[in-house]
Amino acid sequence: MKANYKFSNLCGTVYRQGNIVFTPDGNSVLSPVGNRVSVFDLVNNKSHTFAFENRKNIAAIALSPDANVLLSVDEDGRALLVNFKRGAVLHHFNFQKPVRAIKFSPDGKYIAVSHDSHVQVWRTPNHLIREFAPFNLHRTYTGHHDEVLSIEWSPDSKCFITTSRDMTARLFTLDPVEGFRPKTFAGHKDAVLNAFFSADGKTIYTVSRDGAVFTWKAKPSEPDSESDDEEPVASTSTGGLYNDIATTRWGVHKRNYFNQPGTKVVCSTFHRGSSLLVVGFSTGVFGLWEMPAFSNIHTLSISQEKISSVAINPSGEWLAFGAKKLGQLLVWEWQSESYVLKQQGHFFDMNTLAYAPDGQHVATGGDDGKVKVWNTSSGFCFVTFSEHSAAISAVEFAKQGQVLFSASLDGTMRAFDLIRYRNFRTFTSPTPVQFSCLAVDPSGEVIAAGSTDSFEVFLWSVQTGKLLDVLTGHEGPISSLAFSPTGNVVASGSWDKSVRVWSVFGRSRAVEPFVLSSDVLSVAFRPDGKELAVSSLDGQVMFFDVDLGKQTNLIDGRRDISGGRKADDRMAASNNASGKAFNSLAYTADGRCIIAGGNSKSVVIYDVREGVMVKKFQISQNLSLDGTEEFLDSRRVTEAGNIDLIDDRGDASDLEDRMDTALPGAQHGDMSKRRYRQEARTKCVRFAPTGRAWAAASTEGLLIYSVDESTSFDPFDLDIELTPQAVLAVLARREHLKALVMAFRLNERPLVQKAYESVPRADIRLVARGLPVVYVAQLLRFVAEHMERSPHVEFDLLWASAMLGAHGRHLRDRAGEYASVLRALQKGLSDFEQLISRLCEDNRSTLEYLIDQLNVKQSGDADVEMDDSSATKLISAN
Repeated sequence: MKANYKFSNLCGTVYRQGNIVFTPDGNSVLSPVGNRVSVFDLVNNKSHTFAFENRKNIAAIALSPDANVLLSVDEDGRALLVNFKRGAVLHHFNFQKPVRAIKFSPDGKYIAVSHDSHVQVWRTPNHLIREFAPFNLHRTYTGHHDEVLSIEWSPDSKCFITTSRDMTARLFTLDPVEGFRPKTFAGHKDAVLNAFFSADGKTIYTVSRDGAVFTWKAKPSEPDSESDDEEPVASTSTGGLYNDIATTRWGVHKRNYFNQPGTKVVCSTFHRGSSLLVVGFSTGVFGLWEMPAFSNIHTLSISQEKISSVAINPSGEWLAFGAKKLGQLLVWEWQSESYVLKQQGHFFDMNTLAYAPDGQHVATGGDDGKVKVWNTSSGFCFVTFSEHSAAISAVEFAKQGQVLFSASLDGTMRAFDLIRYRNFRTFTSPTPVQFSCLAVDPSGEVIAAGSTDSFEVFLWSVQTGKLLDVLTGHEGPISSLAFSPTGNVVASGSWDKSVRVWSVFGRSRAVEPFVLSSDVLSVAFRPDGKELAVSSLDGQVMFFDVDLGKQTNLIDGRRDISGGRKADDRMAASNNASGKAFNSLAYTADGRCIIAGGNSKSVVIYDVREGVMVKKFQISQNLSLDGTEEFLDSRRVTEAGNIDLIDDRGDASDLEDRMDTALPGAQHGDMSKRRYRQEARTKCVRFAPTGRAWAAASTEGLLIYSVDESTSFDPFDLDIELTPQAVLAVLARREHLKALVMAFRLNERPLVQKAYESVPRADIRLVARGLPVVYVAQLLRFVAEHMERSPHVEFDLLWASAMLGAHGRHLRDRAGEYASVLRALQKGLSDFEQLISRLCEDNRSTLEYLIDQLNVKQSGDADVEMDDSSATKLISAN
């Protein structure tokens, strides 16, 4: 089995904290998700998350104007310089202090970074050259007396304005100017959050947290200072806008107020082209004002919590908002007043997940009582079910994939219709109990749920909703349930240290339990139903032969799953028993390997037959989470304890952030604390039905790992003569099959495309028939991708028809293995069909119009001829 799974996407989280940034073309939005960065393509309706990770949660990101360089800075001021188009980390850099604001200059040559009360300007590193020390400091600017909150460059990149908590804004020039002193913009009564230049550079707007907007313009010149003012004006021919901004005597022209009672301004942004000021408030309301008239275009409430970040795209049409507390990301088109994007992750932890039978969708359940269904290819959530009133403990798809079942601690089991998106059935027990696990019969007719209160297993009919049976015998809470793929038996694991295999459809009720040495946490059947895997609290995974009722293998995974040391642990990670157990198991499609995850940072894949570890994945490197470090940093331990555990909520600037409204024991997490750190842990792992991906429900969100084919290199059958030049030479000799195979071996996309497109139309069927089976999947995937961007419709259709005709039996026998390839091909063909049908409809309408116009013209000509003939007759009669 292939184990070269790599991080592919992060689905369950869309925004955590930090600033949101639009790409220069305005089609995509960048959002920080923990210590990673996600890119949401709003035009193609896709999203992807970069594989690189910062050391801690990201506090600020910036994208260069040419979209080549991305800079992400974490909470400690450690930055990553990333090639945005390739997603490759070019350099690590430490700014030494937390960064509140970071901004590229409009010409892309400089980066301005806040450094507590100072501002540092660095030269932008070259993304094409690998340098030892790419960051060069241009200048450090001082003058503020408190933390700098924002930086805004002038349109010509020659000067910039900064705002601070000291209730002022300051104007600095990039390079020293003789006689220039930094201008101070004072007069606000609260911290100044942002300052903006108008498009012509003659107006500056400052926005403060108390809801005041000051408009600054040039002061009228005084008679005694005319001679002084003439000198800089004379040099405007060389400096232009730069000298205008730097030498202007700025003064308050107008004071405006938002007048939103009981609220504070949290964030704002400005679009120079249309002079639009967008402001987000602490009540979840945002407003749109046109400057300088300060006319309110509209105000809208989009969230129940404060808006943490706001951005506007370069064309000024779309507004992006991020709400930190709820994890919301919204993109709003203000002209049509409609949502372009509206996504939200689970409010609390994600507890469980399940793959749809086709592998296209993933369902997740969280502590917030919501069930969400995500599209794995686009990364978006397309439906949310919020009928449950307590945490979701398990979700499962029916075999056909059109019905989704969920179990909850609110005492109900619910069935959701994924065609009409509604809850069509609710199952309850005779006495109220909390359901901890769920299993669905392969036919989809019967579902089972285990309870934590009564230690019973309940079975219902999906068709009627009636309770069929109650299985009793366990003496502890039921932790896991699994139906055999054959459908005859159901296995239940319990905290009473036993596993029971029930014959639910047989007459005999005799059950012989498998007794273990520790509490059972999870059970899973092999796809053929003949083997049962069981994980226990002591970190062991045991395998039982279901028919013979005996143990066949044992894997001790305590050392493999052991997590890191938490900030409040009194012992080393190696001696800590917590987290050294697997609470989720899943078999691969072929049953040869098993994947296991638990309350730690690791997910492990084992070979079942050999009992050895195949690969170990660390789900997160984020030091903001507990349990990611093996050893604690002694420099962070003080007399008051660990710095990370000290409650510094009282130092927050906003009153709502300083207030502690929670009662002791009433907050989610450790019941003995008012404040707790999230831990790196995996609550559920599942393999995709195709076997090409697996997903983990973790603290970070829904992590998807897949087999990365784009960078794969096939070293077999290579020799020293196999080069791009050799491929071109073979093509020149018109040996098309050989050239195509050589191009696939080198895996160079331009070569593959050249070899593919050079095959004559008449030889396509012959080349397809002679292609080795090893390259069938690669060629079909290439054809599917070629369909999306190529104008050669008939050529691609001939290739698809020839490949399916020549290798149809092979593809049918391995339908599961080639499922993703065939789906990609189906998508390309359906896009072709829609394109051609749309073209035919347009042509048909055009032809009908032309025929109608021809008929009108002919009838008009006939009328003219009749009039002429009648006129001639009349003349002759006279």
